[in-house]
Amino acid sequence: MGGMNDMNGNGNGTVDTNAKHGADGTGGAGGSDRREAPAGRTERLAVRTLTPPPGPSGATGATGSLDETVVLALTGELDHDTAAPLKEALAAHTGHRRRIVVDCAGLRFCDSTGLNVLLRARLRMLDEGGRLDLAGLGPPVDRMFEITGALSVFRVYENTAAALADCPAAGVPAPEGS
Repeated sequence: MGGMNDMNGNGNGTVDTNAKHGADGTGGAGGSDRREAPAGRTERLAVRTLTPPPGPSGATGATGSLDETVVLALTGELDHDTAAPLKEALAAHTGHRRRIVVDCAGLRFCDSTGLNVLLRARLRMLDEGGRLDLAGLGPPVDRMFEITGALSVFRVYENTAAALADCPAAGVPAPEGS
């Protein structure tokens, strides 16, 4: 993900979208979007908010300029017990951006709760004239989206770089409703 900038402009590629929680979850600045896993589980979900660097000559595509895009990079497992950081990050950026790319390359698991969070956010984005795209779906997450039919609803890219490079020409069909 080199070349991404955080929302605070410090260039490290991360931003705390919920600064009231410290790294240990007890409060204070400098924490991350992480929640403790339920007893017996070691996996947590981390959400990093990234902004792509401006494109050459203010490159624009069907979604507007690249500075109107935000990338949410997910790491860990997305399920009922860990969905809160993603919900918060999506709520923070819905309505503020024309496009959200959810980078799922670090996502090891996604259940129906995670899928519903993404589907609801996609509908909110569509209602506001934007879109929500997915990148880097790997097994078994890709399989969940395939068997539920969600792959036909989202624009899905091999990786975040491909999603950010996508500047479809007018008239190129997109998935239904996007």
